[in-house]
Amino acid sequence: MNGIVRYFQESRQELSRVTWPNRQQVLEGTQVVLFFIIAMSLLIFIYDSAFAFLIRSVVPR
Repeated sequence: MNGIVRYFQESRQELSRVTWPNRQQVLEGTQVVLFFIIAMSLLIFIYDSAFAFLIRSVVPR
C-alpha cells in the first residue's frame, strides 16, 4: 500500500514540474493539426479518385 501512495505522490510532484502550454499555444497547435488532417484527407481523396478512375478504365464491367 505504501508503494501506491508513494507512486501517486511522486506523480503529483512530477506534474507540478511540467511546463504546460498556454491557451495561445494550444490554439496554434490545434490549428496545425486540423490543417494537416484536412490536407491529408484531400490528398487521400485525390489519390483514391485517380486510382478508381484508372481501375475503371482498365477493368471492364
